[in-house]
Amino acid sequence: MLDLAEELRRWTEEGREFAVATVVAVGGSAPRGPGAALAVDSAGTVIGSVSGGCVEGAVYDLCREALRTGRSVVERFGYSDEDAFAVGLTCGGTLDVLVTPVTGEAPVRTVLRPALSAAARDEPAALARVARGPAELLGRALLVRPDGTSEGGLGGHPELDRVAAAEARALLEAGRTGTVELSADGSHCPGGVTLLVESNVPPPRMIVFGAVDFASALARAGKFLGYHVTVCDARPVFATPGRFPDADEVVVDWPHRYLRRTATDARTVLCVLTHDAKFDIPLLKVALRMPVAFVGAMGSRRTHEDRDRRLRAEGLTEQELSRLRSPIGLDLGARTPEETALSITAEIVAARRGGTGVPLTGGNTPIHHENDKGHGDGGRAAVA
Repeated sequence: MLDLAEELRRWTEEGREFAVATVVAVGGSAPRGPGAALAVDSAGTVIGSVSGGCVEGAVYDLCREALRTGRSVVERFGYSDEDAFAVGLTCGGTLDVLVTPVTGEAPVRTVLRPALSAAARDEPAALARVARGPAELLGRALLVRPDGTSEGGLGGHPELDRVAAAEARALLEAGRTGTVELSADGSHCPGGVTLLVESNVPPPRMIVFGAVDFASALARAGKFLGYHVTVCDARPVFATPGRFPDADEVVVDWPHRYLRRTATDARTVLCVLTHDAKFDIPLLKVALRMPVAFVGAMGSRRTHEDRDRRLRAEGLTEQELSRLRSPIGLDLGARTPEETALSITAEIVAARRGGTGVPLTGGNTPIHHENDKGHGDGGRAAVA
């Protein structure tokens, strides 16, 4: 739901009553993951999507019904020959959707206002909601901030609130959205209360080293995928904001020095486009020893062989060298900067999602992989 924060915050400020449908679980080949949302206001206005079109009509009807009854419900959608094109998932997966009315009397409304405001401002916060459990708890919400403070509650169970807040904070620190199983008294056990925890964290970082034409196209592609993009180069004549209008920031500094002092995390991707040993080697020596998500470097296979030899001479181990993706990108036959940027971002997505990079035509592997490595997730910051 936090992916609709800007619009839903406006609706709450305008006093609108609405119902929000949120994906809480998926199985098999489902088009969207937990946290994807669709909302319908009392006038019938629709925003968002839970399935890319497969079950939107049925979810719309559920939202209208929830507004009429004032009750939250959970509905499962799956494939069947009878309803595949009416309300089923033609891709063959299953989708569990929580529908919650947000009206003047709904307890969830008082929690959603600060949660949506935090998400719209890109402030880190986690929203935990009861997705399965006793009917009187369904849809109840708890907002948890990084310092452990919380607002709202899950229905008058202090221990449940305490443990839910701890679990939500852990997912927030990891930048993940997911479900947690708890018992009514707050201890873990299957079949008790299921919480959907949506984490909103700042966008993951993409740092592009080398102020070249390819970097401009890559910055544009990175922004499209939801990254906070930085372009770094030691040459002030090339590293200018005018040359990289799509970058969030342009830094003039030696790449390895900047990388040592800037903030990175397990979601950060590093793209080295300089293919110049005086920049590449000191930079990669630092990068390959950092716990980041992706390290790739541009250059021909001959350049890569020379780079590999130089890095070994600097003392990098086989394990460290195995993290380097070089030459960077998937084999798309790319020629232009834009095609090259597509090739690079395709490899980044494949690495994150566990994709193979091979054509789907004629394949027999699932289209939607379940082994997401988690370094691009997190509420609205999730990367395609």
